[in-house]
Amino acid sequence: SIKLIKESDAESLLEFEIENRYFFEQMVPSRGDDYYTFEVFRKRHQKLLIEQENGFAKFYLIKNDSGKILGRVNLVDIDKVNSIADVGFRVGEPDVGKGIGDKALKLLLRTNLPVRQIRGKTTTVNHASQKVLEKNGFKQVGISKEEFEMNDQKVRFVHYLWS
Repeated sequence: SIKLIKESDAESLLEFEIENRYFFEQMVPSRGDDYYTFEVFRKRHQKLLIEQENGFAKFYLIKNDSGKILGRVNLVDIDKVNSIADVGFRVGEPDVGKGIGDKALKLLLRTNLPVRQIRGKTTTVNHASQKVLEKNGFKQVGISKEEFEMNDQKVRFVHYLWS
């Protein structure tokens, strides 16, 4: 299931992020060491809740039947005027390859979306995320020309669009 984040999720969400930090940083740029301290994380969590409350984002936790966090799926930068937003998702290392990201994105797309189009972006080395986006109807619309180094590899961003 996917559930909108709440204030009470901060501790368990930080624990999930810490447990999966090394794994996530293999595919996306690091959030920095400060992100993983409770005080900084709690403040950032509060900002996400305000953003969600004001309609600029929807932050969901992907949970199993017993309530354990398996991942996240987020709709961010919601632009109500142009009816477009960006999607992001991550699944913890122990649950990769089980179709969880695919199911979570399907569930998100079935919610009462506040937009008609959704942009997705991943890196050229993140083949799993590319598959999840494509399985859910996202079309690749380009690859950035700019390269950057991540984990001693040259990578670029791959851009997708769903409508």
